[in-house]
Amino acid sequence: MNEPSNDPDKFFKTACYFESSLILVAIILGWIADINPFEFIIFNEQAVINGIMGTLPLCIIFLALNQINTGSLQKIRLVLQETLGPSLVKHHWADLFVLAAIAGISEEVLFRGVIQPWLENSWGVMAGLLISSLIFGLIHAVTFLYFIMATAVSIYLGLYLDYDNTRNLLTPVIIHGLYDFFAFFVIVRAYRLEQKKT
Repeated sequence: MNEPSNDPDKFFKTACYFESSLILVAIILGWIADINPFEFIIFNEQAVINGIMGTLPLCIIFLALNQINTGSLQKIRLVLQETLGPSLVKHHWADLFVLAAIAGISEEVLFRGVIQPWLENSWGVMAGLLISSLIFGLIHAVTFLYFIMATAVSIYLGLYLDYDNTRNLLTPVIIHGLYDFFAFFVIVRAYRLEQKKT
């Protein structure tokens, strides 16, 4: 049985601190660009419903891709299981939820709250959506295919920013956070099953 190469508690705390620090980055970039990163976080029932419903297609696609055994998808699964599996397996589901929530809030505040509107102000709505999504994809690029997938997810989240023709950052925050929680859960489960085989 493979033992984690790093301390799961240290990894968890570091991941939480790193993701949280992105809010500070968003505040600084927002100050430079004269954009309030939190301006469009509007708490209402419709945004929550849209967020939950918007998560479902991503979760279905994630499960479907998990069943496809091409080399490139297997490589992504292996990388995620080897990096996240040992680090998250000993944590309670509530811990995974907290990490996913922090990631959803901080990354969306940075990318959809500052970077996308900043680029929109300079080059238009479509360029803002595409360029911010490419940056998001590059930051998440584990492999080239993962870069493409992360960019596509970012476009999806960017479109949800203006869902129902109303700009509300809460919707992509919910989608991002719930999707990450679901992905963490699936990765940990797959890692546990793999460990039982060895």
